[in-house]
Amino acid sequence: MAQHSPHPSGASRVRRRALLGTVVLVVLVALAGLAAYLTRDGRSPSKTPAPPPSSPVASSSPAAPSGPHTRPRALPVPPKTHDPIKYGKAAAAALWSYDTRAYSQRELLDALHGWLTRESKYADKASVEALVPSPVLWKEMAANGQFASATANEGHFPESFSRALQEDPGAITQTYVYAVTVSGKQSIAWNGSSAGGAESRVTTLAVQCRPSQPCALAGVLPAVAP
Repeated sequence: MAQHSPHPSGASRVRRRALLGTVVLVVLVALAGLAAYLTRDGRSPSKTPAPPPSSPVASSSPAAPSGPHTRPRALPVPPKTHDPIKYGKAAAAALWSYDTRAYSQRELLDALHGWLTRESKYADKASVEALVPSPVLWKEMAANGQFASATANEGHFPESFSRALQEDPGAITQTYVYAVTVSGKQSIAWNGSSAGGAESRVTTLAVQCRPSQPCALAGVLPAVAP
């Protein structure tokens, strides 16, 4: 998929993701798939592009509350919370949602950048941008008024994260980066559709919650930690 905005060089991108992975690794111990993520070359993380309007998502469950007359959604705004699970659920729902009727692809990217931690060495911007449809795909989707809504039904610390914290509670006090796994559902619809499609979603996020400031997103991990 096309890049949405200029990114650092391949080496810089690998170093940044390696740093994020190392921070999370301190508390996750050995998240499956993370090692490959840290050592791969400068490729962007794999993307799951939003389906084009002509190809709705197949689903075995009924479409969730997304009808052709649903009012346009505002850009996502991060909550002010010190609870990493609450923040992780809000961030996941924001990353799974979009509305081509209400704003541009660039505006959505800018809004999602606002969820990232201001500590640049821990912010993996590329992992967030990878979840947004490319400008070309966004244009195609916008022609049909495609939009997606999402709900985050459950969030928790992965087992390896909780176990590591129990074994060494002080390990997180340097970076305060938590791993949060969120599951939920994304529903897609477009102008003229009587029913959209819905599918389950699950992702593991890196969330930074320092005691002195509200939580912020550090990035999206390439593998789901149960």
